[in-house]
Amino acid sequence: MPNKTKSVTSPQKFFIGKNFLGDLGKHVRPLGNNAYVICDEFILDRAVTQAEPSFSAFGKAVFERFGLECTQKEIDRNRDLARKAEADVIIGIGGGKTLDTAKAVAYHEKLPVVIFPTIASTDAPCTALTVIYNEHQEFERYLFLPNNPDLVLADTEILAAAPTRFFLAGIGDALATYFEARACYRANGENLTVMKMKPSRTGLGLARLCLDILLENAVQARFAVDKNLSTQAVENTIEATIYLSGVGVEAAGIAAAHAIHNGMTVVPSLHGAQHGDKVTFGVLAQLILENAPKEELETVINFIKAVGLPLTLEDLGMDSFIEKEWRQVAELACAKEDSMGNMPFDVTPDDVYSAIVTANDIANAHKKLPIQGPIHTSAIA
Repeated sequence: MPNKTKSVTSPQKFFIGKNFLGDLGKHVRPLGNNAYVICDEFILDRAVTQAEPSFSAFGKAVFERFGLECTQKEIDRNRDLARKAEADVIIGIGGGKTLDTAKAVAYHEKLPVVIFPTIASTDAPCTALTVIYNEHQEFERYLFLPNNPDLVLADTEILAAAPTRFFLAGIGDALATYFEARACYRANGENLTVMKMKPSRTGLGLARLCLDILLENAVQARFAVDKNLSTQAVENTIEATIYLSGVGVEAAGIAAAHAIHNGMTVVPSLHGAQHGDKVTFGVLAQLILENAPKEELETVINFIKAVGLPLTLEDLGMDSFIEKEWRQVAELACAKEDSMGNMPFDVTPDDVYSAIVTANDIANAHKKLPIQGPIHTSAIA
């Protein structure tokens, strides 16, 4: 019998501020004494230098370089190392795939997990979800987790110092939150929890707040991040992209935009694009599927242009349009196990293919035009 329960889930604690790396041990101590830390290579030396001393008074921390892709093989490798380290808490420091790996390791080893994002590129830090890819960087499956992270530390100085393209990708991922939540809520579909509950009104409200904060702050924040500066607009945007997007998507669900993204992972020329970049295009395609009002579509396109996100498939890296390739994308987007079923109407692969082609044509036409006036949240239903 389908689960009719509605839900709102969240990390136990979410902190946003500055100077968290040097105090990492202090924040982790309530959860464990012996930490196993999966860390992106670019920040590994800094993490060891700044964070490791903060554990010395009560325990230890073992640091391991992340292996670049969140595969089952990488999860299993880190599980073995965590056991050898006799870890009682797992920490992930890095980007979305590093954090997803840490969450999966903690789940399998039945340990608490602390998430320390270094780029604000996805809403992965707060979700009870790991996205697993195969060795060819293609989407394989979702691993739904029974609990959200125990602690998420969002250091705005570190996040603002990352390359702007990662910050923008997070904005793109978060941009989808409300549009997918709205579709899923209208369809009374399934939210993004392990028990596949129903979308809650609170989740829809959080998703809408996420969108409103983005439209009000993200353009200003982008210019600050270009100079590696942390401003109030940057902090507001990070709160939207990491926290509100994460809890909103779990409580209210995903729909066409992420399903289309998952299909797009089989296009080799797009492998260099960020998750959030492809999700941004998925939003445009979803709006075409919905036959969204002209004002709404133009507001989204103007926002994408103003903030500096990729707008067209060519912007994402597509070198040539191969119909057979994009027919495959459309087929995969409609896979039974994916989220296209959360749309409030039936969607076929032909529908998706047509929406992708149309969205790209419209995006290319708008790319040549100036941004049309201010971006108002009132234009979004």
